Amino acid sequence: MLRIVVAPSGFKESLSAEEVAEAIAGGVRRVVPDAAIDTVPLIDGGEGTAESLARTTGGRLVPRVTTGPTGKPVRSHFAITGGSGPRTAVVEMAATAGLRLVPGDERDPGRTTTYGVGELITAALDAGARRILVGCGDSGTSDGGAGALQALGARLLDAGGDELPRGGAALARLHRIDPTGLDPRLPETEILVACNPFNVLCGESGVARVFGPQKGATPEQVELLDQALSRWADVLERDMGVKDIDIRTGPGTGASGGLGAGLAALGARLLPRFDVLLDYVDLDRLLARCDLVFTAEGAIDFQTSRGKIPAEVARRAKRYDKPVLALAGTIGVNAHLAYDCGIDAFTSILPAPVALAEAMSRGAEFLSDGAERALRVLLLGTSLTLAARERLAHWPGRRVALDL
Repeated sequence: MLRIVVAPSGFKESLSAEEVAEAIAGGVRRVVPDAAIDTVPLIDGGEGTAESLARTTGGRLVPRVTTGPTGKPVRSHFAITGGSGPRTAVVEMAATAGLRLVPGDERDPGRTTTYGVGELITAALDAGARRILVGCGDSGTSDGGAGALQALGARLLDAGGDELPRGGAALARLHRIDPTGLDPRLPETEILVACNPFNVLCGESGVARVFGPQKGATPEQVELLDQALSRWADVLERDMGVKDIDIRTGPGTGASGGLGAGLAALGARLLPRFDVLLDYVDLDRLLARCDLVFTAEGAIDFQTSRGKIPAEVARRAKRYDKPVLALAGTIGVNAHLAYDCGIDAFTSILPAPVALAEAMSRGAEFLSDGAERALRVLLLGTSLTLAARERLAHWPGRRVALDL
């Protein structure tokens, strides 16, 4: 019996990781109806993290209305996990400050805010949480976590002593931070930030330059945002007494538009997201016993090897010498770098050039069809290899040893 692990990411603004996994499994069953398929939908701290961990641990979602990234109220949530141990809350920043919550005509990363993240942390504290896991990903903000600190009681002041408005652009005028109003429960609370360690706050690889354009920033805004975040880093280190991490370039400080930096200044620990999140699933056991691994993400490109789900799945699969096939909506710039992280082959699921809106609306269909096509090609190659082995093994007068 062919045993296959399907361990994909979600497709942003299109399908959840669970929906992606089921679509791929459906395509596999068209080819091998009796295959043993283990679906392991994976989260990276972005959309769906709180819901997934609530379900996995037997916990619950707690609904809240919070301040959205544009300043308008949004329906949000956090999770209280099940199980023993300290009461743990999961705050998914995308649920209150995600890019999907920013209308297309309002995408200005100089103005969007993480204020709602601070409101969710406060709500988690009110619910009795003494351990808070913050999932970073899919953000629509670039304010360095300033909004979250404002919601938690910090005052961000300009040279005249007036409080700054929300948004990353205003940080260029930051003179000092008054932390005296911060929630007194924070020092007694363990805050873990599940983030991509490749994301840093400032510089050529900083969040303004790498992700600002995706969030609507013009080239001029990118430069202004980077300067503002640099100022934010200086004042955070001075007024918050940050000593254990380099706010500018420390691993994970740029997570979710710099939210990692702001939370680190509160004493949060920035941890590689998969070291935290994959503790809740049994991926390694399933990889050890399978024959083939499917993974998937919206795009395979130069960022794949920099902490994306397909790269992490491939890295773990290679511990057990398992082949990995990745499906993607698009194949982007320098996609070949994915081979270096253990992905053996990748392919786009699109059957022809289509508009983005159509690709997103038909994502499940394209995934099932793409998985079917890829597996048929793979099995054809396998059958040809077996046929070649058979012929060579019976080649008269020759002893042939093949390592195929």
